[in-house]
Amino acid sequence: MTDLLWQKAGVETNARIMKFLAGDDVLLDREFFLHDITASKAHVEGLAHIGVVSTEEMQNLKRELDALAEDFRAGHFVLDERYEDGHSAIEARLTDRLGDAGRRVHTGRSRNDQILVATRLWLKDQLAVLGNHCRIIAEVCLQRAAQPALPLPGYTHLQRAVVSSTAMWFAGFAEGFVDNAWRARQTAAWIDANPLGTAAGYGVNLPLDRQHTTKALGFARMQVSPIYAQLSRGKFEMAVMESLGSAMLDARRLAWDLSLFTTAEFNFVSLPAEYTTGSSIMPNKRNPDVVELLRASYATVAASRCEIEQLLSLPSGYQRDLQFSKGSLFHGVTHGLAALELLPDLLARMQWNEAAMRAAIEPAMYATDVAIEQAAAGVPFRDAYRAAAVAASSAGQGRTPEQSLAARTSPGAGNDLHLDILKQRLADLAA
Repeated sequence: MTDLLWQKAGVETNARIMKFLAGDDVLLDREFFLHDITASKAHVEGLAHIGVVSTEEMQNLKRELDALAEDFRAGHFVLDERYEDGHSAIEARLTDRLGDAGRRVHTGRSRNDQILVATRLWLKDQLAVLGNHCRIIAEVCLQRAAQPALPLPGYTHLQRAVVSSTAMWFAGFAEGFVDNAWRARQTAAWIDANPLGTAAGYGVNLPLDRQHTTKALGFARMQVSPIYAQLSRGKFEMAVMESLGSAMLDARRLAWDLSLFTTAEFNFVSLPAEYTTGSSIMPNKRNPDVVELLRASYATVAASRCEIEQLLSLPSGYQRDLQFSKGSLFHGVTHGLAALELLPDLLARMQWNEAAMRAAIEPAMYATDVAIEQAAAGVPFRDAYRAAAVAASSAGQGRTPEQSLAARTSPGAGNDLHLDILKQRLADLAA
């Protein structure tokens, strides 16, 4: 391992203790490394503004930071166990190339605000990806909702309840993912605050140009209080996990529906072959494994959020416990986004089995229609309800699913899905 940034003369380090302290931190830092380099460039510019480094030193440092980023992308520089973490690697590289100028790069900052700003930039990128996934899923659902509606049983308590349609099913998930896209945007706006320059959580005795780093890094505002910068670590990460979790909840319920609809007992849906796998022992089987793992993926995201929350049983100020939040954050976000990325193609190509769905609509499912019609004609609803219940088995006589849906005139129901409203909400996201 290279020299430790915090090494003091006369103090020996123990390899086993250092291994425990470092853990897999340096490997996780690969995900945040380029953001760390970007923030380092802005910090160097700010140091030049207050005379801590010269203009020439600033130019040299920025050149070497760009070279490090390029070497990292190309695989010529590997972040590994030679370094305690990514921050140490940056300083070691700059010191090796530029001597004293490299040793000045850490002036006025701590690894505390260094990881905060790198993580914050990474989180903004991930929320942009999340919002994009949700928009694409919503677009596919809206496209399929606009296709001719096929009759589909509507369920409550997993029991056949009323007549529904494939268009209503897709419209429901379309609106859900429009909302999820908006939530991703709103979360991104909330966390869009620059913590760089708060150092270890109490500021420094230098007039750091924090307005410059805020603008240079593309943040909407400066996170003013150094103490709050530390308090926000974990809090902001949890907000991102909650935004992702909102989308994954909808994905889980969608996957649950498909898990049921693809069974032989339902037989409502056929999946593209590549979204199924075979059994290792039963030659007759094709299993909806992708759908099942989509269903399970919410647990991974929720567990990651929970782990971060449990780490936050802390007083104010930085505590080393927070190091463990990086693994939870990375694992939960990357897994959740990978799951959502599969949904658009799956939803676009899944096929409905109209005959099976139509056959599953039984006469009693029209009883609600009968009760509402009687109430509209002046019969007190509770009396109409009781009469329809008695005659439920014959409620469907002379009725079709198409008639039931056409009569469903409440806004958003079968006769008018209000897809134009949902399309406009989706379009507003691009504004």
